[in-house]
Amino acid sequence: MQLIRAFEEKLRSLFSAGLVPGLLHLCAGQEAVAVGVCAELGATDVIASNHRGHGHCLAKGARVDRMMAEVLGRRSGYGLGRSGTLHLYDAANGNLGTNGIVGGGIPLAAGAALSLKRRGRGEVAACFFGDGALNQGLLFEVLNMAAIWRLPAIFVCENNGYGEFTASEDVTAGLNPVARGAVFDIPSEAVDGMDVLAVRAAAARAVTRARAGEGPSFLVCTTYRYGGHHVGDSQDYKDADEARAWREKDPILRLSRRLEAEGMASADRIAALAAEVQAEVLAAVEAANADALPTADDLGSFLYA
Repeated sequence: MQLIRAFEEKLRSLFSAGLVPGLLHLCAGQEAVAVGVCAELGATDVIASNHRGHGHCLAKGARVDRMMAEVLGRRSGYGLGRSGTLHLYDAANGNLGTNGIVGGGIPLAAGAALSLKRRGRGEVAACFFGDGALNQGLLFEVLNMAAIWRLPAIFVCENNGYGEFTASEDVTAGLNPVARGAVFDIPSEAVDGMDVLAVRAAAARAVTRARAGEGPSFLVCTTYRYGGHHVGDSQDYKDADEARAWREKDPILRLSRRLEAEGMASADRIAALAAEVQAEVLAAVEAANADALPTADDLGSFLYA
């Protein structure tokens, strides 16, 4: 979680300096969901991400230097610097990619789950999506197929309360999102998405069911995005008291306090870890800046049709 936070804080500063093309969607505040779920996945399990996917990619094992290079448009990035933040793809680590379409990763994960089931090695596919995707028709189609075919899939809703600039309660009927999965008789549960250990425990139950051939699970992780929909969003639609209250539940601070209280890590060790990840991120920026830009010859790479 420290690494994800540090990576995105650096991206924010680079974006403000005009060094990151396009829009930038950050997941600060939501790190526990990515880390908790991916901690239960193996190297050959797969994930499908969304437009707010830096945390998912890093939690699934992506290299910091290659991710930074990709976002900054350098050849050492995962897509030769051409895919940017919205189309990060890391096949070697089982990452089917971030996605610029709301809910776009949901059917990709289901297709992967079907393939994994036919392979018969007990592997799992997980997908991450926001509460804005709860109203997408493809979610219901996929949940129905996943239930009927008992796919080894884990559907993870990062319920941060907002779809772009609109509060979920203003656009979503039936404000119990857990029911979206339960109506298909899919084991579904609400999870404290600000508690990485709670997320991991829920993910462990879902992974166990999937590996045993018991079908999909639906997790609704209640969390909060500290920033706006994208960097530069004024967040006029948010209440200041609400934001402060959620920051008091910060997943990194929460885990740090627990580790200290239980004698598992000292404040000095936690501070040293933060310094280590900061150094790793800065080194990634330096490496990216020294790397070459894509060339005209790279335009045809990875094109198959």
